[in-house]
Amino acid sequence: MVQFVLVCLGGAVGTGARYLLSGWVLQAFGATFPYGTLAVNTIGSFLLAAIMYIGTEATMMSPALRLVLTTGMMGGFTTYSTFSYETMKYLHDGAWTVAVANILVTVIGCLAACLSGQAAARWLVGP
Repeated sequence: MVQFVLVCLGGAVGTGARYLLSGWVLQAFGATFPYGTLAVNTIGSFLLAAIMYIGTEATMMSPALRLVLTTGMMGGFTTYSTFSYETMKYLHDGAWTVAVANILVTVIGCLAACLSGQAAARWLVGP
């Protein structure tokens, strides 16, 4: 039960961080493209990969902490459900170019961020 509560608290922190970052990015770049969702998914992919590397490969984190940070915090922070909805909405509205651009930039950007996160964690804590 303690882990459940900690995961929920981590989720609340992640959700709050997503809200703040998305709002800031929306103000900074406008609403012509889902930049806020892209920023959250890219940063979330980077952080998740770094946390998993530190927690599993470098074994520098307890399984309980890893659970709170990944399932809780990163689960609340990343927004692939929002990504899917926004892409579907663009397709529904006939904005195929924006929909395809969103798919390509998000998937390629998040994969690149994931690789970068793992590389950064490996550089930081060693192999």
